Amino acid sequence: MLADLSPLIAATAQWFTRAYPASGGALAVALCEVQARQAVTVAAWLRYPTRTDAALVAMAGPGGSGRLDRITGADVRGEEDLDSYAWRTWVDEVVASWAACLLGDPALARRAVTALADGGPATGETAEFRRLVAPDAHDRRAAALLRHPDLLAPVAELHQEPLLDRLGPGRAMIA
Repeated sequence: MLADLSPLIAATAQWFTRAYPASGGALAVALCEVQARQAVTVAAWLRYPTRTDAALVAMAGPGGSGRLDRITGADVRGEEDLDSYAWRTWVDEVVASWAACLLGDPALARRAVTALADGGPATGETAEFRRLVAPDAHDRRAAALLRHPDLLAPVAELHQEPLLDRLGPGRAMIA
């Protein structure tokens, strides 16, 4: 499943690391990137649980980062090079919102990873999401902005209800 969603996951994770940059050196940047990637991967697998879902979003396109950029105050108008802007078209707003929810609430992240293990696309795979569900002190310091609930709130609130519905008790992962 990851291969089908890899452009969406890569672009949305990159959006997170630009909107909420790491605080510290190279190790902090790497830890922040891993946490963003894990959150976006879980969110994408929840949002697009079947190969058909992944194929449809690949055909239609995820929508881009425009609204997210406006909400977070990101100024992308200065990006002259079209290649440096093109990746933003692969950012998925719903996946970003769900990932923001997971980054701001480790208990919700654990529920999401458990839901994947119980019947989502990660079943039988050896995906590791430790930095998302149980961040240590280094992870938290590196991703202070990325995990700050107040900073994430405007993005998380966009599509939080559908995520909570998806993870609600008695809900099936695949409809």
